[in-house]
Amino acid sequence: MSATYEVENRTAVITLNNPPVNGLSHATRAGIVDGLKMAMADKIVNSVVITGAGHAFSGGADVREFNTPKSFAEPTLHMVIAALEDAQKPVVAAVHSTAMGGGLELALACHYRVATAGAQIAMPEVKLGIVPGAGGTQRLPRLVGVETALNMIVSGNSVLSEDLAGTRLFDQMIEGDLMAGAIAFADKVADVRPLPKVRDIKIDCPNYETFFQQARITVSVQSANFPAPEKCVDCVAASVSMKFEDGMKVERENFLALLQTTESKALRHAFFGERAAGKIPDVPDDTPKRPIKSAAIIGAGTMGGGIAMNFANAGIPVMLVEMKPEALDKGLAAIRKNYENTLKKGKLTQQKFDERVGLIRGTLSYDDIKNADIVIEAVFEEMGVKEKVFRKLDEVMKPGAILSSNTSSLDLNKIADFTKRPQDVIGLHFFSPANVMKLVEIVRGEKTANDVLATTMALLKKIKKTGVVSGVCDGFIGNRMLDMYTRQAAFLLEEGCLPEQVDKAIEKYGFAMGPFRMGDLAGVDVSWAIRKRRIAERPDMEYSKIGDLLYEKGRYGQKNGGGWYDYKPGDRTPIPSLLVSEMIINHSKDIGVERRKISDQEIVERLIYALVNEAAYLLEEGIAQRASDVDIVYLTGYGFPRHRGGPMFYADTVGLSNVVVAMGKYALGRHGGFWKPAPLLAKLAAEGKTFN
Repeated sequence: MSATYEVENRTAVITLNNPPVNGLSHATRAGIVDGLKMAMADKIVNSVVITGAGHAFSGGADVREFNTPKSFAEPTLHMVIAALEDAQKPVVAAVHSTAMGGGLELALACHYRVATAGAQIAMPEVKLGIVPGAGGTQRLPRLVGVETALNMIVSGNSVLSEDLAGTRLFDQMIEGDLMAGAIAFADKVADVRPLPKVRDIKIDCPNYETFFQQARITVSVQSANFPAPEKCVDCVAASVSMKFEDGMKVERENFLALLQTTESKALRHAFFGERAAGKIPDVPDDTPKRPIKSAAIIGAGTMGGGIAMNFANAGIPVMLVEMKPEALDKGLAAIRKNYENTLKKGKLTQQKFDERVGLIRGTLSYDDIKNADIVIEAVFEEMGVKEKVFRKLDEVMKPGAILSSNTSSLDLNKIADFTKRPQDVIGLHFFSPANVMKLVEIVRGEKTANDVLATTMALLKKIKKTGVVSGVCDGFIGNRMLDMYTRQAAFLLEEGCLPEQVDKAIEKYGFAMGPFRMGDLAGVDVSWAIRKRRIAERPDMEYSKIGDLLYEKGRYGQKNGGGWYDYKPGDRTPIPSLLVSEMIINHSKDIGVERRKISDQEIVERLIYALVNEAAYLLEEGIAQRASDVDIVYLTGYGFPRHRGGPMFYADTVGLSNVVVAMGKYALGRHGGFWKPAPLLAKLAAEGKTFN
């Protein structure tokens, strides 16, 4: 049953029961309407209470029914809301835990609302590129005020129920048992007539034209690539300037129009992609999981410290291992400073600060971590160093402990073979800064056990990371694709671009940072070392020599004040370098290339299609499970513009046949062999199909 019905004294209780968040599925919606009909027909019943079972009032639409006929089947949410509002007996929403989106709109349609403290109240639709579609933009301002409603709807962020207790949203805050309090409240208002309707409330908003004019300016600046936030402002403005029914029409028109935008489709793709990434086809949901009550990190550098903070933030004790006391002290001091900065900004309480700092301890001895449930190696990216660490871990760690490597590119199968328990070895490639970046590539070795996979996926959810499974190859999903992207960026320099033109073009497209700014941040010396290793392993791979020339000049990036750009001391602002420009132009002459003017469109296509083509190979090889996984890797780990939906979604929107045609054009130029379409890409393009 998705909604249950029972009568307590003279109050009918309708309980949404559709785990995990009581999504408003077709069956749930039908259950609400059926329960209302029974309550209205029962002469004994004088009031109705609606609540949610488990840990939510309602999280809104049931995502499992998105894009299926059930999502549009009657009774629709609009019909349910009309039935609630028109009920002839008072209906009380008993809100607890979570009331979001359509779930909150359901509560707004009730005659009364009561709530417990701590409930998360939100209209998060803007995060899917749409506006609330069932009256939220019209009813919420009537209850909490225009400014508060606008902030909630435009941001999509949740607000605690107690912070809204002084508004008309809640008629009573219940202490103690919610249902006992809700039923008592319902009995108290059972005979009150007329029944109050939110739609009848008059909004008091003097000088609203000036208010909304300023709001539009602010929102347009903050949401340049997304149309939904500005449409949210339009809808809330309609609640003030129009009659209720006319405002509802404005909301509906904007909702339907936004559904068709590429930006909304991209955000919805990302929403479902993140959920799909957590599913491993051959690892059932009920796979037993190993308990993770403590963790250890090998290496207290920037990466190791950041990883440790994730565990402490989730309440899991963690031990940092270093070889030298000064390195350990430096690492622990950096962690403490990070937490102190968060404390100063008011984003952390003193109690939480003390708890988190207290959960992280340091040691110089492997013996101190032997009972940890998981250990993550975060040492220098060199196989000999990894071998020493994993042989030692194999020797000291308890049976059943998960041994994981934070390697960004090395062969995990080889690392696993340094141990006598390769089934317990897995890759957990965190991204820097590890305490901030959401992405973790979960690298599945040939012998990695299913329960190790299931455990690490669940652990990443607990520490609020997005895990994406990758097979074993050089660079896994993200960095293997990035290698093609940076190769193509360097070829563009040879042919006529300068670093600032390439970076500006791709940043205008929406990337947070262009390839050369990114290279200076990561370190020119780091990319040089990776390139040298790859050239040795793959002599058939063509690389531009420009990066080597930069390295030979001792320009390593931000770390020493000059890379692809110049930098002033203490300032990370990139300044185009005359020395680098001359070096690039001279190199073009040396290799006999006549430089030409290159358009921003060509820059973007060559960089993005390089990613797309390599990803198609990854899908064919089974390194990536699904195209949406590739998109999630790039959206959460590489600064790919969210409104574009990821490289594979973007290629789908352009049309794969158009991608192949563009690649054919570039194949006529230098390094033409680079542009041979992956068989999967060529096949899908020929059949008129898409990746997703």
